Amino acid sequence: MNVSQEAEKELVSLGRSEALRDDMDKLKSTWQSPFIRNGAIDTDLYIEFVQEFNEFINHQPKPFRPMIEKDMRL
Repeated sequence: MNVSQEAEKELVSLGRSEALRDDMDKLKSTWQSPFIRNGAIDTDLYIEFVQEFNEFINHQPKPFRPMIEKDMRL
């Protein structure tokens, strides 16, 4: 990826910015996973999210086709 000299200078100056680092630290300290409820991963919450997201983007599900395999190994 080619980055122009001006963009590179801007990235370097942002990397040196103490205010930006403080802001990122604040965001990181307050972030929590949206799929964790009461300290445990809630799979129902994740499935609900995926279904609603697919509805939002108007995703059409593919028809179900049974898998026909004779030799399945892990």
